[in-house]
Amino acid sequence: MIDAHPAAIVRCAGVEDVRAAIACAQETGLPLAVRSGGHSVAGMSTVEGGLVIDVRPLGGVAVDAEARAARCGAGVTWAEFDRATQAHGLATTGGRVSSTGVAGFTLGGGSGWLERKLGLACDTLRAVELVTADGEHVRASADERPELFWALHGGGGNFGVATAFEFDLAPVGPIVLAGLMLWPSGRGRDVIELTRATIEGGAPDDLALAVVYVTGPPEPFVPLELQGRRCCGLGFLWAGAEPREGAAYAEAFRLLSPAVDLVGEMPYVDFQRMIDDPPGLRNWWTADHLDALPDGAVEAFVAGSEQMPVPSPSQSILFPWGGAVARAGADATPMAKRDATWVTHPFALWERADGDAAAIGWARAMSAAMKPYASGGVYLNFIGDEGAGRVRDAFGDAYERLARVKAAYDPGNLFRRNQNVEPAAAAGIG
Repeated sequence: MIDAHPAAIVRCAGVEDVRAAIACAQETGLPLAVRSGGHSVAGMSTVEGGLVIDVRPLGGVAVDAEARAARCGAGVTWAEFDRATQAHGLATTGGRVSSTGVAGFTLGGGSGWLERKLGLACDTLRAVELVTADGEHVRASADERPELFWALHGGGGNFGVATAFEFDLAPVGPIVLAGLMLWPSGRGRDVIELTRATIEGGAPDDLALAVVYVTGPPEPFVPLELQGRRCCGLGFLWAGAEPREGAAYAEAFRLLSPAVDLVGEMPYVDFQRMIDDPPGLRNWWTADHLDALPDGAVEAFVAGSEQMPVPSPSQSILFPWGGAVARAGADATPMAKRDATWVTHPFALWERADGDAAAIGWARAMSAAMKPYASGGVYLNFIGDEGAGRVRDAFGDAYERLARVKAAYDPGNLFRRNQNVEPAAAAGIG
């Protein structure tokens, strides 16, 4: 959907290249975009007639297994990161799609399969290195530039071009109990109700679930009668030390007689790739936080999901939050309403421009149907460009504090192709 033609693309091999590119943008007035994984659904990884700073050459992952820590370049994807850390049986919360870049994912917060166990990716940050609008290469951590470090926990690419990240790691895998189950869409309500009962019944943080309405793929493991038809799926991960300890949770869903059952012991890195979507599709995403999942919300989600266009690559997703996501203190990150217990995520994917109206219309209607149950919060990595109001919703009362940090590090709003926080003076904040 994004067909921008930059004036130039700078493939940065090091910090000095990033500095030079920023200086060029400042001197010429060219609009600036930053690209790592390139997963920005709103096309913020590129810019028409402007300058793209491509940090993909900034690679490499160094793991200190004894310290349970890792350092990586800003061009690394989660597939690369997970391979390196899983060699030591360690991980942090990574993207559910393995081609996602570590940089944008983490700076936007970082929601992934391990979030209930370990928190969002930003919660596991030790430090971030970045080049600011004035060309200074700085390091932000709990002890160095702590206010900037706080802003980088979900505040996005507003404050500079990240060049490196350091993370805390935790024991995970390398073998986990994980996989996918699939039912005809008519069983969706049963799957959601069991998911709700499991989570609200005190499921441990080692358990990650996601209910996903999809089109049955033309794969040999999918019964012919479900291929090309609307289905309800379940993403399942038990991230505890012993895979067998999660077996009872998988068995509970097996009592619903899935038509496809791919849950079993597998390498964590393989599970991280199971829902990778192919490149080249048209995308439109949105999302809402819910404080609870009453019967009315279940009905609205099921009804909306049943309207999802099929056959198509689109998905209608329901994630349980809570656990370590909610335990982060209100002041630990700028992200508002982290105590939400559920997230709904209409994820429209389609192939041709003549399908735009149907796909986007479905996602908008789905979100509108969930609004009566929504808390008002939103995770910005799950949406496209929905305007300044949604950005403020994502940060709530922390927005003004973020705007002051922005004014300190990017007073001219050079880094504005993102979920933008305007500098305090421009935003009228004293």
